[in-house]
Amino acid sequence: MAYVFVHLLPHLARHQETFRQKAEESSSLLSKLESHTYLIALIGLAVFYGLERLARGSARRELAAGRERRPSKGTFWVHLGSFAIYNVLIGYLLLHREDSSWQGLVIFGIALGLHFLVNDQGLRESHGATYDKQGRWLLAVTPLIGWWIGAATTIPALGVAALFAFLAGGIVLNVLKEELPEERESWFSAFALGAGVYTALLLAIQ
Repeated sequence: MAYVFVHLLPHLARHQETFRQKAEESSSLLSKLESHTYLIALIGLAVFYGLERLARGSARRELAAGRERRPSKGTFWVHLGSFAIYNVLIGYLLLHREDSSWQGLVIFGIALGLHFLVNDQGLRESHGATYDKQGRWLLAVTPLIGWWIGAATTIPALGVAALFAFLAGGIVLNVLKEELPEERESWFSAFALGAGVYTALLLAIQ
């Protein structure tokens, strides 16, 4: 949460400036939109929210049919595929970050590494043994695929801004869904301490 509010959202605002500058140079319909980056972030959030609703709805239908309350096989692969793309984007942007310093890399690595662990646990709870047998191995490889694509290709700054915005929307949704869960036991003191310490770390290196 500290990473999202202290690091991710300010970077999103800077990418919005890239969009604004390009829009001023363009005469297309997109130049009429003033918040391109935020719209793309909203799309990212909506896509991952829709996929989450798809998985939960499938699990309810499986239960109603007298089977285990897990999403169907087809839904599992759709859900897993979305997180594979999510992880590829993270791996790609690892090499195309706005902050190229080693401190930024450490912060990026810690925050997203912990985020991967939380997503892994959420997918395991949703899909059970199917995820353990197949899904986790695929998701373990996908950040490396993204890194390889990033090392082999370069896209314009506007493309990086769009990818970052879409990923930011997905991260915000998954952070809220997995890291502030209503149905699990949690401790506000632990949340406040973690958020405070990580915020202090982020502010110290900026």
